[in-house]
Amino acid sequence: MFQRLFRNIDWILIAGLAPILLAGLVTMASFGSDGSSAWKQLMWIAIAFLVMFAFAAIDTKFFKKTEVLVALYGLGISLLGIVFVVGHISKGAARWISFGGFSLQPADPMKLILILILAKYLSRRHIEIRNPKHIFITAAYMFVPFVLVFFQPDFGSALILAAIWFGLMLASGISKKHLAILFTVGIVSFSGLWLFVFRDYQKARIENFINPTADIRNTGYHVYQSMIAVGSGQVWGKGVGYGTQSRLNFLPEYKTDFIFAAFAEEWGLIGCIILIASFSVVIWRILKASTYGSSNFEILFALGIAMFLMSHIIVNMGMNIGIMPVTGIALPFMSYGGSHLLTEFAALGILMSMRGYRRSIHRDDTKHEFLGM
Repeated sequence: MFQRLFRNIDWILIAGLAPILLAGLVTMASFGSDGSSAWKQLMWIAIAFLVMFAFAAIDTKFFKKTEVLVALYGLGISLLGIVFVVGHISKGAARWISFGGFSLQPADPMKLILILILAKYLSRRHIEIRNPKHIFITAAYMFVPFVLVFFQPDFGSALILAAIWFGLMLASGISKKHLAILFTVGIVSFSGLWLFVFRDYQKARIENFINPTADIRNTGYHVYQSMIAVGSGQVWGKGVGYGTQSRLNFLPEYKTDFIFAAFAEEWGLIGCIILIASFSVVIWRILKASTYGSSNFEILFALGIAMFLMSHIIVNMGMNIGIMPVTGIALPFMSYGGSHLLTEFAALGILMSMRGYRRSIHRDDTKHEFLGM
């Protein structure tokens, strides 16, 4: 078993993760008076690696069982529902379930569960995916957790759930006509949300996205301070422990939502290039794994994980530099917290468990077989 586990681990991907994890720890340690956040995060990283190895040791056939996926989906929906009853409220949002000294954000594992169940559904229907009914069925799988997450309220995680569904639908071969219909429905839905659902602070964030400096004393404060932090790092950065925006508490949430800005202030453009290169290695290895999937399920799952991580990276970095609205999305593997970290490593563990069934196949053959080209 240990030989199989060792063989399945993608050590290049792990090497790509190392600088990201280290960057998060160093950034947390440089601003904490006692370094407690860094030590807690180090503990979560150790647990996350154990979770990854545990999932990597499970036979991938387990994750294809319908009864398993239905049970996981039901559990995820139940946890999202429980949040409204006993959820811990912080900054006006009930997103966490607290028990003991641990807080779980159910929206995080729900993203992984959605990838699994969509990969299962689409892998068995990729030939007939042009039938519109499959668009509505898969949309229903996404819509239930989307609504529950949106009304927590957690617009950022709801956006990621929609991005995962949309990305997998594109990968499965949706027609251009249906794609145009989806865009139209999306625009109409957004208009309805803006008029009847969005709260004032959510509208303010979107308006601030269009013009980040319009109200820097109120709704635009976070983005404005983040942009100052990123810009003040210049090329080489101010040095570890010398990030004034974070140290003097001008930059809020520097351990979580705005950790990229805190890192950029200390490490500058060079550090950001290294960080983005490390993320690129991780995404590259995930996409490479998709080309060797033994079936469409493995291919779709890998693509879903890539979409999941890329959405988080783009949204988080985008809001840190003022080109995306502030949504409270964590930067994968780097932001403080155990809930998102365990989910990300569990996803990588499942991906690595599938390496034991990988096949060698020419890229053109993969396109013909999967996309029907």
